[in-house]
Amino acid sequence: MGELISEDTAINTLLGISSRPADGLEESVIFFKMSYEWDDANPVMVNSTNSIQSASFQNSSFQRRGNSSGFRGRFNRSDGGGGDRRGGGRGRPNNRREGNNFFNNSNRNSDAKIIKIPSKFVGRVIGKGGSKINDLQFESGAKIIVTKEQEDDETIIKLIGSDEEVLRAEDLIKDLTVERDYSHNQAPIPFVYEYPTADNSRPPLPVIDWKAAAEESDKYMKAQWAKLPPITKNFYVELDEVANMPRSEVEQFRRENNNIVVSRTFKESENTQKPIPNPVKSFYQAFHNYPEILDEIEKAGFETPSPIQAQAWPILLSGEDLIGIAQTGTGKTLAFLLPALIHIDGQKVPREERIGPSVLVMAPTRELALQIDREVNKYSYRNIKAVCVYGGGNRREQVNIVTKGVDIVIATPGRLNDLVEAGYLKVDSITYVVLDEADRMLDMGFEPQIRKTMYDIRPDRQTVMTSATWPLGVRRLAQSYMVNPIQIHVGSLDLAAVHSVTQTIIMMGDDDQEKYYTFMEFVENLQPDQKIIAFCGKKARASHLASELILQGIDCTSIHGDLEQCDREQALVDIGNGSVQILIATDVASRGIDIEDITHVINYDFPRNIEEYVHRVGRTGRAGRTGDSISYFTRADWSQAKELIEILEEANQYVPEDLVEMSNRYAAWKKRKEEGKAFANSDRPSRGRGGGGGRRW
Repeated sequence: MGELISEDTAINTLLGISSRPADGLEESVIFFKMSYEWDDANPVMVNSTNSIQSASFQNSSFQRRGNSSGFRGRFNRSDGGGGDRRGGGRGRPNNRREGNNFFNNSNRNSDAKIIKIPSKFVGRVIGKGGSKINDLQFESGAKIIVTKEQEDDETIIKLIGSDEEVLRAEDLIKDLTVERDYSHNQAPIPFVYEYPTADNSRPPLPVIDWKAAAEESDKYMKAQWAKLPPITKNFYVELDEVANMPRSEVEQFRRENNNIVVSRTFKESENTQKPIPNPVKSFYQAFHNYPEILDEIEKAGFETPSPIQAQAWPILLSGEDLIGIAQTGTGKTLAFLLPALIHIDGQKVPREERIGPSVLVMAPTRELALQIDREVNKYSYRNIKAVCVYGGGNRREQVNIVTKGVDIVIATPGRLNDLVEAGYLKVDSITYVVLDEADRMLDMGFEPQIRKTMYDIRPDRQTVMTSATWPLGVRRLAQSYMVNPIQIHVGSLDLAAVHSVTQTIIMMGDDDQEKYYTFMEFVENLQPDQKIIAFCGKKARASHLASELILQGIDCTSIHGDLEQCDREQALVDIGNGSVQILIATDVASRGIDIEDITHVINYDFPRNIEEYVHRVGRTGRAGRTGDSISYFTRADWSQAKELIEILEEANQYVPEDLVEMSNRYAAWKKRKEEGKAFANSDRPSRGRGGGGGRRW
């Protein structure tokens, strides 16, 4: 039996460009590359005299992998042929290209064209694992053979194929081997410093007056805005019964409705402003001129306005800028949405003549943006159209909807800037802007995107900002982009959980098993009319816990950042319509997700800050319902104990003694740590200068 040789040698021999195989080669199975024909009956063999034979393989060590032509790879005796991978190794399809087969193409030149490339570029041509040379062959149609022959630091490459194929392959290889300067530190033209002399003295560089440049830019922008049509903002017709409400009655109403506090945000301008409108006690008092709006509210089944709605609607319908500070689940979305619908329809420029949308709502997360979008779609008013754009969604589909024309855009800051920069979304006609959950947007680092967007929108717009807290960053944003806003805060400005939720703290050890068994015991006793959201601190934990429940035969769903957007949306649909009772989530779902019938929130992992605790708890006890929250609190969470106690006390909830004790221990530990740090930084006797003195034990 003839001597079996390697694949490369076999191919080269068939092409008439090689001699015998390497010495010492005992046995090697020949697999031809993707463009070579394989004869199932007579595999090709080559003997030591380089004559090509056809013979049947009788060698028991050879087993063919797959059952079609186009194989690649080599296998030793122990391989045994492997799996049934059709069409060639490495998962590649069988690329037997019609008309490009190296043996059957009548137009193929029998002679190889020789080209040379610098040897240092051979790696570029071959690529990782031969991937690049395969791509080059596929793209050009030519056979490319990188030889081991070198001449003056150049490697010889042989190209085989038709004239057109060879030329194409040569061009592709030349493009790969062009010398390029990848340095970022070298200037295109070397800079040579010339010391000033009498002959080569140059005038000094001009000094840029940045103040004048900014003023010029502002002047230009004002000229641009002046060309736009005026905005109509005031649509409010105050009923006499509201306007003539005694001051004592107004104060009593605000006090009884979660202690509503209303004021001008920036006190210095208060004396020059209009008085703040009185709150309304019914939907009719706010929208008596808009029967279609009243019909939509009646369909939704609401009985009376929520506290923030009662005060916000008169202010927004009057055209004032508004800052709404209230906890989640208090009706903030509807508070800014219904005035927005009236604002859109009430502008002098017809909707079909406007360039782009009239209302922009920015939200920090995809889930909150989608929830606002669903809320908008509940209310049908004058055929107003809305679109939700967010990262992770189908960009092409979003672009198609935006370019066809919409009235309201609900967006996350990143995708919004993307579409504006690409020219798909025009902001010229936006006259009503909402920054929803502004504190969360700042926490997530969206301030640059917010500022960029607000800079592009006309400054005489009406602006609404909602937030659950009132930190310095939100105040700074309000001062930059709002005109004498009125601030409403429902409840205390201090962080407080929703009072309709019963909060339970369960003290735990650091053993995860104890936490898991406690949770499973609760789940096993879950009633059919109950729904829970269990919050985990990490994506991996959420995924693992959901998997454990499913393995136990308990239906659940999960939502976290590693899931595809469609899966996240489906999870919310499933928990919303009752397909499942349990949602395992990370903090991605802690804000803005409006599932009204959530009965329990479980903090499987206590959140990293007390603000997130408040927002998690706010997922239950919504829309006039009551709810329960259960939090597993461990030694690792002790830094949150003091603030948690304050939250519980403010809501008249039970405070476990162990939690108080843990808070005291943490305070003592922190004090000792600070004292130790102060001692370490205090002045010590000098050891002299120079650092010598031998060893210190």
